[in-house]
Formats: sequence, structure tokens, C-alpha cells
Amino acid sequence: MPVPWADYSPPMIRSETDGHVTTLTLDAPGVKNAFDAAMIRGLVDGIQAANANPGCRCLIITGANHTFCTGRNLSGPQSNEIGDVLDREGLWEQVFQALHHSTTPSVSVVEGYAVAGGFTLAMGCDFVVAEEEAIFGAFEMRNGFPAAVNTPLLAKLVPPRLALEWGMLGQPIPATRLHEHGLINRLGSGSDGLAEVAGQFVADLVALEPEAVAMTMEIHRAARNLPLADALTMGKQQNTLIAASGMLERAMHRFAARRQAG
Repeated sequence: MPVPWADYSPPMIRSETDGHVTTLTLDAPGVKNAFDAAMIRGLVDGIQAANANPGCRCLIITGANHTFCTGRNLSGPQSNEIGDVLDREGLWEQVFQALHHSTTPSVSVVEGYAVAGGFTLAMGCDFVVAEEEAIFGAFEMRNGFPAAVNTPLLAKLVPPRLALEWGMLGQPIPATRLHEHGLINRLGSGSDGLAEVAGQFVADLVALEPEAVAMTMEIHRAARNLPLADALTMGKQQNTLIAASGMLERAMHRFAARRQAG
């Protein structure tokens, strides 16, 4: 249903920083936060700004209007000129490249629908916190085209048969099912419950040592694509760096101080 002109506000990505946390909010009233090219650019800019901010320890991506995101806005004109298409799809890829290469943890906080590109965006973050009644799904298939970016993401996250089912059938997937299969870290009940659970999860991340977080994220991502023997060798080298940098000695002092304090 069209939004009355008096109540209209343009689709946008709102960026807010509170202490060590930056929140990017998709806000497109009337289209359930479906994104256009300007919103994708806003996502890229917001993620890159958070990555470049040394004080940012966590990036939250969420949606306004009690929903996360319903993917690409198909109601407006779409240019098929090759240059326009390459620019548009290149921006969409940049969102996930920026998330993947970041050493700042990203958390998608999902209420309502996270379908089509919204499902992709949620899965592209490092962590997912969702409301129990949230609905996910590769709804692109309902309109006759594949979830081209979410398919490789799912292939990295769950067993092959499940990834293919979720990427191909385009059916609604309850948050509870994704939680059962490890794609959602925490569930909250209702809007207030979601805010409480997400707040605690983010607070736990922010309380960690940033250098240790960055090193953990780097070795985790590398290990997923390495044979175990090579990943263990990399772990040994990282332990050597930890000791040589003084991190281990500082940890020993902290441990001793806590023990002394009782």
C-alpha cells in the first residue's frame, strides 16, 4: 500500500554511533525496507566507515519498521544497460566483501522478514540475533531468479543438501529452524526480548580485547578454507606472535591480579 505523501520519508540507511558500537538501520517505509541502489551505497559507505573507525568494536545491521529487509525493491525501474548493471551488482558485492574482510564483528539484528536480499544480508554478517517469530527465505526463486550471492554464503555455512534446499525452494524458513542449524546465535521473544538479547550479545563482544578479536576473526576465516594440518600450523605461528608481542605476558599479569583480588 502506498505511503501517504504527508508521511513519506525517503528510503535511507541511518548510521548511529554510541560508544564502541555503530548501528546501520535500513529504513524504507512502505516497502518493508526493500533496498534501492542508493541504500546499497549507504550500506557500503556505512560498513567501510565502521571498519575505518579504530574505536568501533561492533557493527550492528538492523531494520526499522519492525522488519529487517525484504531484498531488492522490484517495484521501480531497473536499467539493463551493462554499465549500470555492473555498477549496481558491484556495489552489492562490495557489501559482503567489506563484511568478510572486516576485523570488526558484525551482528545482524532481525525482526520480521529477512527474505531475498535481506536473507543474504543477514547471513553475510558474522553473527545473527533474531526475534523468535522472524521469517527468512530465498524469495528470489518465487520471482524466477536465483539467490546468486546468498547461495555461496549458505554453501559455506551449512551442509550441502540443506544449503541447496534453502537456496532453491524459496520457502519461508522460521528463525527457530535456522537457530537449530547454527545460523542464528541468539533468539529473543518479541521486540523487547530481541532488544535485550541483542544488547547483551553486543555488550559481550565490545568487552573483549579488540586485538584478540581481530586475530580470532582472521584465523577463523582462514581455517575454514585450509586443510586442518595447515590451519594448525597457522595456529602455532599465531601463538608465537602472541608470545613475542607481549600479549601472553599481559594475560598472565591480569590472571594473577584477578586471583589476588579473590
